[in-house]
Amino acid sequence: MVELLLRLAPREGYTQSALENVRFMRANQPLPLTPVLYEPSIVIVCQGRKRGFFGNKAFVYDARHYLVLSVPLPFATETEATPEEPMLAVALRLDLTTTAELMLAIEEGHGRIAADPQSMIATPLTGKLSDSVLRLLEALSTPLEADILGPSLVREICFRVLMGEQGGAMRAALVQQGNFGKIARALRRIHQHYDAAMDVSRLAGEAGMSVPAFHAHFKAVTQTTPIQYLKSTRLHQARLMMIRHDVTAAAAALQVGYESASQFSREFKRFFGRPPGEEIAHMKQTLALTPAATFSHYVTAQN
Repeated sequence: MVELLLRLAPREGYTQSALENVRFMRANQPLPLTPVLYEPSIVIVCQGRKRGFFGNKAFVYDARHYLVLSVPLPFATETEATPEEPMLAVALRLDLTTTAELMLAIEEGHGRIAADPQSMIATPLTGKLSDSVLRLLEALSTPLEADILGPSLVREICFRVLMGEQGGAMRAALVQQGNFGKIARALRRIHQHYDAAMDVSRLAGEAGMSVPAFHAHFKAVTQTTPIQYLKSTRLHQARLMMIRHDVTAAAAALQVGYESASQFSREFKRFFGRPPGEEIAHMKQTLALTPAATFSHYVTAQN
């Protein structure tokens, strides 16, 4: 897996694979505590180590453990890597249609497992899941296999995760019932319309909750308040715009919903610890997104 990833992800940051929902991650040096925003996804580290800090908990994901998020979450990570042994990982964005189909089939075959829903889980990597990831990387190394076998292998990996040691908690989260499900839908709305004015009382009403109840359940899922969540989402999106699309700070501020560029700069510095210009220069490689390599640059596992 490491040999394949070294070639599939030749540069630091993120590299798009031949499949829309699969990206590769690479870091050639250690990274200190850094604010990040992950989509609902499965992150499998094949070399190196990452630690996620969410609320008062630390989540380790490395060659023996993988990370799963059932909702989009802002948290903080630190990365262990060296030029000789870079951190290499595969990130699979969860497709709600695929996971819903899998959960329905699992429940029909095994019944529903009673478990509390979890926003984030780090759990041991099994041999079967590791084998599925290896076969996915092999398939993504050739055009025909990427096109024909890739989607089914992503589905297989999702199945392995949902049937894993903590799969019951993840299935309970992804089924989106109860209060957790109501907050998950509110999070999706925020991410779809983060550039628009948000009214917490309206979000609470759409969730069928009082404002105090909405705040309490929102914090239980995200470890933050609705307003702070919206602000962090806007700031993360603005940072990506500036890094990946060379947008100016003033333009990014407007695009994510800020009316005042000076207010944006103040909140950006307070959140990330550096003004926009310094932060973008510092994170340019770490958060860069490289397009999918042409298949002529790919190698098969046999080479």
